[in-house]
Amino acid sequence: MDLNMQLDPKALRHALGRYATGVTVITCRNAQGERLGLTANSFNSLSLDPPLVLWALRTASTHLADFQQATHFAVNVLGQDQLGLSQRFASPVPDRFAEGAWHDGHGGAPVLAGAVAVFECATTQQLNAGDHVLFIGQVLNFAQDATVAPLLYQGGAYRRLGPAL
Repeated sequence: MDLNMQLDPKALRHALGRYATGVTVITCRNAQGERLGLTANSFNSLSLDPPLVLWALRTASTHLADFQQATHFAVNVLGQDQLGLSQRFASPVPDRFAEGAWHDGHGGAPVLAGAVAVFECATTQQLNAGDHVLFIGQVLNFAQDATVAPLLYQGGAYRRLGPAL
């Protein structure tokens, strides 16, 4: 395969969108102590020993510098009934935290009550990768609620989890 060949960015984005993901709201506190959060589906587990997770943020994001200086972040995995929160945290609204029940986790990172799962992390590494920065965090605390159905994203649309095969 020719590594220098040009790929059609739209076709590549469409092909990548075929992969179903969960939906998260990633949160932190900036240097001024303000709560920040954004919707992301670029979250993955990385290691169990030590317990590590990763997520990616576009270098063009207005919140990049805030997340880069944050010592901690929280990954709030959303449930089907939290679709509105996903849309809210993906939009430029004045106070994204006006909805939902939030409390401070490790390092002050906001944690959402009623999420499918929450991972409170200390940032351990940041890696530049193309037009994104990868954030790797060590999981310091986590919680889960197996009774909450996860919110999914696939093919440019929100989805529900179907019956087990």
